[in-house]
Amino acid sequence: VQLVESGGGSVQAGGSLRLSCVASGDTIGRYCMGWFRQIPDKEREGVAAIDRDGEISYADSVKGRYTISQDNAKNTVYLQINSLKPEDTAMYFCAAAYINSCPRTSDGYPFWGQGTQVTVS
Repeated sequence: VQLVESGGGSVQAGGSLRLSCVASGDTIGRYCMGWFRQIPDKEREGVAAIDRDGEISYADSVKGRYTISQDNAKNTVYLQINSLKPEDTAMYFCAAAYINSCPRTSDGYPFWGQGTQVTVS
């Protein structure tokens, strides 16, 4: 599966963004789909994931502000981010794993997009 993210940008604190991850080559319903973020010199941090059964999990740090969803007809996974804060500034990556239970760490995901930058000021 190939993944392409979009939707990042520069926004003011308090604003919202919706990131998109379009998949090709396979159907996202067969995968666990995760969103990660990374700032320079830090490890990738998982923020949200949705498994094959539609079960969703979030990192504690983003609960209430981040929402992951998927549209199987469009083969796309979304990450809605509300009430943006400067600490949300990062490169955001979409990832896929052909596995029942979503991995908790980035090394469990073999498929990655190129990332989309979110900058909050």
